[in-house]
Amino acid sequence: MVMRLAVVGAGSIGLAVAWRAAGRGADVTVYDPDPGSGASRVAAGMLAAVTEAQFGEEELLPLMAESVDAWPAFAEKLEDASGAAVGYRDVPTLMVGLDDGDRAEIDRQASLYRSSGRAFEALNGRASRKAEPLLTHRTRGGVLVPGDHAVDPRALHAALLAAVERAGVRIRAERVDDPASLDADQVVLAAGCGSAAFGLPIRPVRGAVLRLRAAPGQPVPRTTVRGWVQGHPVYVVARDNGEVVVGATSDERGFDPTTGTAGAVHDLLRRSIDLVPEIAEYHLDEVTVGFRPAAPDNLPLLGRLDERTIAATGHYRHGIALVPATAEHIAALTAGEASAVHEAFDPLRFEEGS
Repeated sequence: MVMRLAVVGAGSIGLAVAWRAAGRGADVTVYDPDPGSGASRVAAGMLAAVTEAQFGEEELLPLMAESVDAWPAFAEKLEDASGAAVGYRDVPTLMVGLDDGDRAEIDRQASLYRSSGRAFEALNGRASRKAEPLLTHRTRGGVLVPGDHAVDPRALHAALLAAVERAGVRIRAERVDDPASLDADQVVLAAGCGSAAFGLPIRPVRGAVLRLRAAPGQPVPRTTVRGWVQGHPVYVVARDNGEVVVGATSDERGFDPTTGTAGAVHDLLRRSIDLVPEIAEYHLDEVTVGFRPAAPDNLPLLGRLDERTIAATGHYRHGIALVPATAEHIAALTAGEASAVHEAFDPLRFEEGS
């Protein structure tokens, strides 16, 4: 008997789960009134096993490493299945600091890589500028991570939509108020910030992202640059099509969809130009605000809520990087296989007495 699966949420996580579950033979329906309108539309697409980790998130590192290592094969399979490019770039991450205070964060990242066993190379200022010629001469040094990658999240989402449709998955532009009402054997809640409506402890973390455009022939960074400028983080992610993404701010103001203050945009531009002066010559195409779905401990909610319902949400800053691992683990759960997801991500961990 074919298992009927309902997936609530058509962001990249929900669609990837649907695609992998359909590949296992499930009859899948995805529900979302506006597919791709959430964090998938705003994300920068950095695929880094360690550089996204913050204090208290060390338990996430093995899952991040598993997922980042799976990305090259995942991208190839998805492009074959969809007939569309996902904008995957096998480029390293270069983490740099501009003053002595910023070097403390670089040193912390280096210690995380050292403890995780991931490959990295400590560089002085001159070597950092050799790895990324567009860096400012003020760079005091950095860390080069050859195992990181990048992907275009908007292209990824479009490819996932095409892949699920080719796999026979139905997409219904409907809002789900009660998952219990769905005609399905199993239900996956992958609604991002919207998962809070189903009683899950998810809050929106607001962030602004800038999208710039280099003119034809104008140089763009050949690495993903993650920097600290006077204690403030900033990233610069280039695409093959000349787009350059700069981010990101982070605040907790609830669902405020406005683009924020001119000062916030100014600060992002100033810090990114401090790192990569060439950015001052790019055209500013877009200022976008998105909402990262975060649990109280900033770790994802992955696993069973009950015999019929599975959570796949709360990925915070890591959603795109965690797409391959989340899709495989959750698709396996829907098929009745034993979960290999770490108990740190148990979606019931915040319940009283757990």
